Amino acid sequence: MKATGPVDTAVRRKQGGFLDGVVRQRSGLICLMAVIAFLSTCIVLQWLRTDLDWRQDPLSAYLKGPYGGWLRMAYYALSMALMLLGAGLYRVLQPQARSAVPAFLLALAGIALALTAISETDLPLLDHDQENQLHRLAALTTFLSVTLAMMVQSWRFHYDEIWRVHVAWALPWAVATFIALWIYAYWHGMPEGLRQKTVISMILLWLGTAASWLRRVQLVRVREGA
Repeated sequence: MKATGPVDTAVRRKQGGFLDGVVRQRSGLICLMAVIAFLSTCIVLQWLRTDLDWRQDPLSAYLKGPYGGWLRMAYYALSMALMLLGAGLYRVLQPQARSAVPAFLLALAGIALALTAISETDLPLLDHDQENQLHRLAALTTFLSVTLAMMVQSWRFHYDEIWRVHVAWALPWAVATFIALWIYAYWHGMPEGLRQKTVISMILLWLGTAASWLRRVQLVRVREGA
């Protein structure tokens, strides 16, 4: 038992170093790839699922039936990306610009997004009504958490001299997305699918843009040996 102690400690340090390296150097790239993969999958399914009306049916309708597994995989990838984006932005920002709030909200959104996909897999311990209730709660948590995180994180950019330049676009777009979410929830003048996918597209644009900014800064720091 005593002999394995130092080995276990070394393994834990190695794992921690690997995860820390991913957050510091690769989180921007991973998140950007996940956003592109999610968006591409959603777009392709609009043509493949001829049984659904892209204007009327929300994205959750594509989680079941043909090609539903591909969309669930895209959900899980984006779920992981949300957590990495929050952690990566926290690490890269200057100390005075850091806030645990957007990182927590993005992590919460990531967990809720995974639950949104899982709730469409015929869970053995839940009946149909309970699955629907779980799906609605998880989806609502995802939308609220990610849009709130977008606004808070955009505002925190102001306190970092490198990221301050991005506030002029990031914050207004985040606020517009938050408003669009409430329009989607309470205004029914447009088909549900079109309303929901508009909000999702706005969220993906912010996430992808923030991930590209993060990737750019991480590349510079890798070259500088930071």
